[in-house]
Amino acid sequence: MGYNFALEVDKVALEAPHRTAVLCVSADGSEHRTSYGELRRKTNRLASGLARIGVGRGQRVLVLLPRGSEPYIVYLALLKLGTTILPGSEMLRTSDIVYRVKHSEASTIIAHHTLTDAADEARAECPTLGHFFIVGGEKKGWTRLDDVSALGSDADYIVNTADEDLAFLSYTSGTTGGPKGVMHRYAWAREHLQVAGTYWFDARPGELAWATAAPGWAKWVWSPFVSTLGNGATAFVYQGRFTPEAYLSLLDKYKVSLLCATPTEYRLMAKVKNLSQYQLHLRSACSAGEPLNREVIETFERQFGITVRDGYGQTENTLLAGTLQGMEVRSGSMGKPFPGMPVSIVDDEGQEVGVGEVGHIAVHKSHPALFRGYLNDPERTERAFRGEWYITGDKARKDEDGYFWFEGRSDDIIISAGYTIGPFEVEDALVKHPKVAECAVVASPDEERGHIVKAYVVLRNPEDAEDPGLVSELQEHVKTITAPYKYPRSISFVESLPKTTSGKIRRVELRERAKMEAAAAATRESQ
Repeated sequence: MGYNFALEVDKVALEAPHRTAVLCVSADGSEHRTSYGELRRKTNRLASGLARIGVGRGQRVLVLLPRGSEPYIVYLALLKLGTTILPGSEMLRTSDIVYRVKHSEASTIIAHHTLTDAADEARAECPTLGHFFIVGGEKKGWTRLDDVSALGSDADYIVNTADEDLAFLSYTSGTTGGPKGVMHRYAWAREHLQVAGTYWFDARPGELAWATAAPGWAKWVWSPFVSTLGNGATAFVYQGRFTPEAYLSLLDKYKVSLLCATPTEYRLMAKVKNLSQYQLHLRSACSAGEPLNREVIETFERQFGITVRDGYGQTENTLLAGTLQGMEVRSGSMGKPFPGMPVSIVDDEGQEVGVGEVGHIAVHKSHPALFRGYLNDPERTERAFRGEWYITGDKARKDEDGYFWFEGRSDDIIISAGYTIGPFEVEDALVKHPKVAECAVVASPDEERGHIVKAYVVLRNPEDAEDPGLVSELQEHVKTITAPYKYPRSISFVESLPKTTSGKIRRVELRERAKMEAAAAATRESQ
């Protein structure tokens, strides 16, 4: 039998059945604990129940669940069945679901009762769907997941999976076309746990570990799921909305040992007045998604005596570089590639460059945690490689001690508050509005989010630019068509867009314009 992460968690359950696996705290402060022993029983019951009604190895299952204990139970049960999991954000709209289901030929949707409407609207366009399971409620046309579990047994249940079987199919934005289906095999979790779960997010048995990523994202699979449960730690889950004060209070109250949060969350916590009123008990603090500001790192060191360590990775691989425990922190640096990690900086031809030279951050194709390609997309898969190297799309330089320093994106992907956003999806939504003739979307610098989505819009009728409500109208329009985190937080109306002689939009010119406009706005605010 090949590697299956669910067995890793079952081993912990056998050794420490009463240890808390997941501690959930709701917005009103109520708590719900799930032990490792309970997790093992519930996942066996759900897996065997799903098997009885025809869900099994190789089938693709879209999971739409918010933060809670349910994602842990569902994901482990699906791994025990040998299925392929499609992590789905709770912010997905009908068009997002249709695309993922049709592209992957998914047969099953498991959704929280608050997230079923968009899936219902997608049914007519998705003939491959045969199973609809609802969590936490009842609805016509949906089978309660609790009823499925009642069909199962507490006895150990796990199918014989192979290392190369497809475990996770995570969708990530591209510069053109729809999102790309990133394929990771069952053995990927073993490689991730050995690297990121050991060298970076080093959760230890029984420690309370809080990784703030929400289910539906590859980062949730990385840290809250694999790196936490695989090390026998306790996953802390907060089900309320983010406020910096709430996060700091929870860290204080529950004496959280490990924290992994986005740079935006760290930035906002660092700005809270009277930080000294909070007592943090962190042994380790990590940040991922984009480079963290020097002043934020210094604030956490000064106030709490903890060094926030940067890490860098992608949906297509695992954590590739970072500042490890005990390693010298060089503020602004991405850290170093992890021990034994075949990561380097290469030029456009795939040749490694020298110290101080800017090039592409690249992963050698021999790396066992590298993705197995983009589903049904050999062309985009091929374009992602230069010779022996996978090109991440990020540029950096390496200093004489091996530290990587981020220089920017080499494509048009936008990273905003940790979210990866492709300009095509936002542009496609905007041009569906009757008042929009054409548009272009780029990243614009932002103090809190790193970057925001900035749209330059050409209107069909230029006089509509005088309408004071048009910006918010366009923003709400985008939110109804695609996941709301992708909406343009800034919109400028222009007479035309800069283009090449072949008619392609010159986004590089618009990015420079957005930088200048953001700098000018910051100067005005400081005066």
